[in-house]
Amino acid sequence: MSVDQGKGERSRREVLASAAILTLAVAWPARAAGRRHVVVIDKMAFGAPPSGVKVGDTITWTNRDIVRHTATARNGAFNLDLPPGASASAVMSRAGAVRYYCRYHPAMRGEISVGV
Repeated sequence: MSVDQGKGERSRREVLASAAILTLAVAWPARAAGRRHVVVIDKMAFGAPPSGVKVGDTITWTNRDIVRHTATARNGAFNLDLPPGASASAVMSRAGAVRYYCRYHPAMRGEISVGV
């Protein structure tokens, strides 16, 4: 085999490999952006936790009370300060139960189940 044939064979392999990678990239389903969920704080209580939360979803806490609250994860995943009328968000990065509470009002508690 001549040197030129070796180059041609290598180029053909490179083209085929590139085509295969491109085909896989196009065919691979793109992960949809996470969904958004809301937890409303009202009358000194967290509202019902959203259902169907998955890793990558965003939870937004909205404070409708006239006092400051937090949404603080017991596992350290988030610590959101929520003055009256404010909203703040956290992206759920791990599956499992996420317990949270208000640092100013420790009796205020909630839990979100995050699926895969």
